Amino acid sequence: MSLQSSRTPFDAAANRAVSAELKGLTVGQKKAIWAWVFLALPIVFYVVIRFYPTVSAFAISFTDWNILGEKSFVGIENYSRLVQDRVFWKVLINTLLYGVIGLPVSLVLSFVIAYYLDQVRFMHGFIRALYFVPFLTTAAAMGWVWRWFYQPSPVGVFNLILVDFGFSQQPFLRSTTQALPAVLAPAVWAGLGFQVVIFLAGLRAIPSTYYEAAKIDGAGAWRILREITLPLLKPTTVFLVVISTIGFLRIFDQVFNITNQGDGGPLNATKPIVLYIFETAFDSSDMGYATAQTVILFLLLLVITLLQLWYLRKK
Repeated sequence: MSLQSSRTPFDAAANRAVSAELKGLTVGQKKAIWAWVFLALPIVFYVVIRFYPTVSAFAISFTDWNILGEKSFVGIENYSRLVQDRVFWKVLINTLLYGVIGLPVSLVLSFVIAYYLDQVRFMHGFIRALYFVPFLTTAAAMGWVWRWFYQPSPVGVFNLILVDFGFSQQPFLRSTTQALPAVLAPAVWAGLGFQVVIFLAGLRAIPSTYYEAAKIDGAGAWRILREITLPLLKPTTVFLVVISTIGFLRIFDQVFNITNQGDGGPLNATKPIVLYIFETAFDSSDMGYATAQTVILFLLLLVITLLQLWYLRKK
């Protein structure tokens, strides 16, 4: 039986009704309908993957749940535990330090590299690819290589160099003060390539006529950078500030792979809140308490992101 013959009179009538409805619409209304048709699947996917887990997390944070058993409502008990949990406050401070230190360092480095790389014409693509390679490297492989770098001499590369130049060895990952910068360094290095590429795209988008007019007026390189390049690069900078802040505040891979057994360094010196959530949920099987920590992290990211967008757009 052909497809045409398999259709019922009801299907034909429905098709005629739909056609009649569409004929009565304007071109703009038809475009809007087709737009919503194509957007329907991504919207449903986003609601299921993003919104539903977020709402569920808020609900679970008010329960006592060990993942396998039944949930029991405990009110704000999990949040009361957070206030009294010294480890939580320690990892929260660590997380903020990752963002406060890592964000400006990475943005300044990436902008300087992109600024001068934009002026290079010989092997420009090859050099740009070299900077982007660390962004493609898996976190586990990168973490173990950097962990080897930080080992004592004669195994560790950094300590070996220090000894060769007559300096004393440094504890790095075994120190409560040096461990966090030691973990942050590969995190900055890993994201540098992405930031450089984005800054390069922003620099290439600036019309050359602005630079030509400035040079005709006798403006120097510093004045051109300050009055033309940086202001016109503002949308790119805002994007990188927001994305990079979220990345540093959610740091996990580098800490887990570089520190000994992924424990977050000596005396939790490098442990971020994401690693603490992971340990609480899957090592202690305290999903309710871990979800409460997740809610705090979500609210922290939301507030910081909104403040950044407001401030940068205002400036």
